[in-house]
Amino acid sequence: MRHPDGTQDPDRTVRVLLSSRLDLARTLAPFRYGTGDPAYVADQRGIWRAFGTPHGAATALFAATGAELVVRAWGPGADWVAERAGRLAGLEDDPTAFRPAHPLIGRLHARFPGVRFARTDLVMESLVPAILSQKITGKEAFRSWRELLRDHGSPAPGPAPQRLRVPPGADVLRALDDAAWHRAGVDRAHRTTLRLVAARPAAIERLSALGPDDAATRLQSIRGIGVWTAAEVAQRAWGSPDHPSFGDYHIPASVGVALAGAPVDDAGMAALLEPFRPHRGRVVRLIELARIGKPRRGPRRTVPDFRDI
Repeated sequence: MRHPDGTQDPDRTVRVLLSSRLDLARTLAPFRYGTGDPAYVADQRGIWRAFGTPHGAATALFAATGAELVVRAWGPGADWVAERAGRLAGLEDDPTAFRPAHPLIGRLHARFPGVRFARTDLVMESLVPAILSQKITGKEAFRSWRELLRDHGSPAPGPAPQRLRVPPGADVLRALDDAAWHRAGVDRAHRTTLRLVAARPAAIERLSALGPDDAATRLQSIRGIGVWTAAEVAQRAWGSPDHPSFGDYHIPASVGVALAGAPVDDAGMAALLEPFRPHRGRVVRLIELARIGKPRRGPRRTVPDFRDI
């Protein structure tokens, strides 16, 4: 943090020797909610991320140089980040354990080495943007995420980029009235679910101690959270490579085109991915990175802004 005399607390620096390749940019990309995400900034120094840890706000700067990962952290939660530096960068996931027999997936796996599933153990911080993204376009969800962080987040500690913001915690979300949600572009259905989870943050964060399968199942016991939302959280909070996002508008078609030559529905995707357990989500990630999918035709959907209503 910055003190009145202009000085700042020293950072915590962790250096980890890499035994295999780490594609840091692609590994951390799923945590970036749109190009203007206030909690995620990439510049020439590395990738900056702002966290609301159990011990307070933290800023982390991730950089991979050669055979070394360097993570610097500032703020009350700096020690928490330092203790989990490798996990937060995906080093607890081992993509080399995946040896696909499928020719295309094998080629994609070789084409994108070092892409891992990072784990944060911060359930709420993945759950909020996942809820915002339910059944609407990414553009709409990213806009609401930006508005929430800009208006209700807090400045990131340390010498972070000026626009870096720490996501608002459950206490802040609970205090937002309908007008504040409306200004953020969040409709009644989404805000109802967000209020439900913000009312029970301790119980939700305790799920981080469970395995991703059990935790995802328990998340779905909350009204308004389905299989898609639980999978989005499992991929990020638990770093699960085996939770594809069923219920997504585009993913089943992309998986079908890649693995069967034609789009499929959720049931078809489940059947095609079954032989890849426990790496079903990894297969989907590779297909997405390769931009495989059915051609998109017709005009793009106009994104409404009901805040003007």
